[in-house]
Amino acid sequence: MATMESLIGLVNRIQRACTVLGDHGGDHGALPTLWEALPSVVVVGGQSSGKSSVLESIVGRDFLPRGSGIVTRRPLVLQLQKTESGLQEYAEFLHLPKKRFTDFSMVRNEIQDETDRLTGKSKQISAVPIHLSIYSPNVVNLTLIDLPGLTKVAVEGQPDSIVQDIEMMVRSYVEKPNCIILAITPANQDIATSDSIKLAREVDPSGERTFGVLTKLDLMDKGTNAIDVLEGRSYRLQQPWVGIVNRSQADINKNIDMIFARRKEREFFATSPDYGHLADKMGSEYLAKLLSKHLESVIRARIPDITSLINKTIDELEAELNHLGRPVGADAGAQLYTILELCRAFDRIFKEHLEGGRPGGARIYGVFDNQLPAALRKLPFDRHLSLQNVRKVVSEADGYQPHLIAPEQGYRRLIDGALNYFRGPAEASVDAVHYILKDLVRKSIGETQELKRFPTLQVEIRAAASEALERFREDGKKTTLRLVNMESSYLTVDFFRRLPQEAEKGGNQAANAADRYTEGHYRRIGSNVSSYVGMVSETLRNTIPKAVVHCQVREAKRSLLDHFYAQVGKKEANQLAQLLDEDPAQMERRRQCTRRLELYKSARDEIDSVSWSR
Repeated sequence: MATMESLIGLVNRIQRACTVLGDHGGDHGALPTLWEALPSVVVVGGQSSGKSSVLESIVGRDFLPRGSGIVTRRPLVLQLQKTESGLQEYAEFLHLPKKRFTDFSMVRNEIQDETDRLTGKSKQISAVPIHLSIYSPNVVNLTLIDLPGLTKVAVEGQPDSIVQDIEMMVRSYVEKPNCIILAITPANQDIATSDSIKLAREVDPSGERTFGVLTKLDLMDKGTNAIDVLEGRSYRLQQPWVGIVNRSQADINKNIDMIFARRKEREFFATSPDYGHLADKMGSEYLAKLLSKHLESVIRARIPDITSLINKTIDELEAELNHLGRPVGADAGAQLYTILELCRAFDRIFKEHLEGGRPGGARIYGVFDNQLPAALRKLPFDRHLSLQNVRKVVSEADGYQPHLIAPEQGYRRLIDGALNYFRGPAEASVDAVHYILKDLVRKSIGETQELKRFPTLQVEIRAAASEALERFREDGKKTTLRLVNMESSYLTVDFFRRLPQEAEKGGNQAANAADRYTEGHYRRIGSNVSSYVGMVSETLRNTIPKAVVHCQVREAKRSLLDHFYAQVGKKEANQLAQLLDEDPAQMERRRQCTRRLELYKSARDEIDSVSWSR
């Protein structure tokens, strides 16, 4: 069964872990915060309300800095732990874990020094808490958070925003639903003007989370008392009001012992005609026990929700860390392995684009099925094989001796000229596929989540892939143009052997001979050449895609980064580290998430270590 000591000690340990690992709340969603989910007792009061004296009365020691203006400039998490009677009292700071303070005047000096370490000697404030644990047989198990006193004006040396800054800091604590508010108000001040009560009313209008503490009862004008406040008639809270009588300034100057001051406080209430009937529910000792018991009950009620929050946040942080990727090893072997793994991840996505797993590969087929046929249809064969050009080419090929039977040289010149036009569509197909492949490289780099961490490596992979694609393009152009040149180098003889036979089927050879130099003769030549070119066009329409895929697409799938792999293998450790020069913002985010995950796992282990009653 979990005891009061184990429950409050549990929250104490988690709070200390929060501070060590940088969780002070107020991250505004940048990182999940456990600090704000933990139940806590926050001490709120205006300057000169007696806030410091209340804390010292609860502890039984004079240990807080004193002075004019804003003395508390950082939150002080005060963790009280009861020890066995007779043991020496001592204090420990979280930032000095191996040092015990038995002289409490040195505790005061250390609080001041640690405050100045962050804020300087100025009057600035900081939200980073100081953790102080006090072990004593004269305290109850309790954790209190002391905050800067609310103020209405900035004093010399303070920024004009100090009033708003302090209020925002105090609000960031008291607005939490798990916060127990200890509202300190001096009895010699009108309760309606109390800074602490005003703020508590705004954040806790039902009064469910607020304990009212009335100080300086012994300084009230004669003939007046605070019974209406203490009995809840002036301002009702669901929690009780507690009256406190602190040491006077004269007592402080005389170094009156705190234990003696507690006894005087008990005597004041016991002998007071106004407060005697409330004596057993007044005083700093009663307040400490009341808060300890209430804090324990709140912790016990909230533990299931805190456990659920911890488990949920652990899952979220682990998922984000998986997305951010693991840290890169420092040695060259680990760095090379990481680079090769990242390249393989990119290559896998690039191949998925080509093979249909991701969009993009169909664009290459579009080049072959639409762009290439359209380009072939637009070739200027009508102009090249016009009657005028056929007559011109055939006549020039004949020279001074007109052809006797068939104008073979004229045919060859017409065919060579027509086939030369195929070079354009062939090269255009190569270029179109090249630009598609380059675009797929760009997309694949962007879609490789693992690469997002490493902008330098992204640039290097894109450059290496582009260089490889240029080589594939040159090879593709050579191969497709070779196909065109092959068609010019050797004409298909069977096609032309059939032509005289078809002419003879016309029957009248004399008429055919007479028609040899007429317009019809040249039209037949143009028609024959057009038919042959059409046959070649169909052939190239099928073979150019084969060449392009073989030289560019196939090689891109097989060896896109082969040259890059060879170069990376020769790099020194410092050069590999430059390739893995990660985005600083992402590195910082991973570091923060790792520390926060460590905190939540530590908190889960702490909760698991406590024996809970069923």
